[in-house]
Amino acid sequence: MKRRGMVKSLSRPGANATGISLQTLDLASKRFELLRETVSNLRRLAIMADASFHQAVLEMGTVEELARRFGIEVRPLGIGRTEDIAPAFETTKVEKTDGLYVVINELLNANRILIVTSAQAAKQPTIFGTRDWVLSGGLMSYGPDFRALFARAAEIADRILKGAKPDDIPVEQPTRFQLVMNLKTARALGLEVPPALLARADEVIE
Repeated sequence: MKRRGMVKSLSRPGANATGISLQTLDLASKRFELLRETVSNLRRLAIMADASFHQAVLEMGTVEELARRFGIEVRPLGIGRTEDIAPAFETTKVEKTDGLYVVINELLNANRILIVTSAQAAKQPTIFGTRDWVLSGGLMSYGPDFRALFARAAEIADRILKGAKPDDIPVEQPTRFQLVMNLKTARALGLEVPPALLARADEVIE
C-alpha cells in the first residue's frame, strides 16, 4: 500500500520503504472541523495551496469535498509563485470569505510571514498544519508533533545503521498530535474561541 506524506523514506533501490507517514489527507478533515468549530459563521471557505504540488492539490480537493457536505461555499486559491499571494487575498476580500485553510508546503513556507500578515489584514481566521505558523501570528494549527516524529525517525535510522533491514521495518503512523491556538490573533479577529476547544489545545499563545 502506498503511504502518503512521509517524513523520511529509508530504503535501498528495489526494496520496500520505511519511515513515518504524516497522514496529510487524513488530517485534513480534522483541521476542517476545528476551523468550523472555531468560526461559527463559516459560510465561505478559502483554501490556499501550491497549485503545482500534487499532494497540496489532493488536500485542497479533500477539504473542498468536506466543505460542500456542510453547504459551505469554497474559494480555491491556487498559488504558483510569491506574486500570486496578494491577489489571492484580494479574492478573499471580494468574495467575503469567512475563513482560510492553508495547505503548507515549501513554497508557502517560504512566504509564511507574508501569508500570516496578509490574513490578519484581511481578517481571515486561519488554520495550518504546523505550530510555527501560529507562532508567527496565525490563528490555529493541528498536526503531528514533529519533535516526536523526528525523534522516532532517528531511532529508525539508528536501527538500520546497526544492521536492521528497511524491508522489515513498517512505515509508522504518528501517535501524537498538537492543537495550537493563538488567543492574541483570535482577539484581533473578534473571535471568541469556544472554551471546550481551548481546553483541548496542547498550547495556547497569549
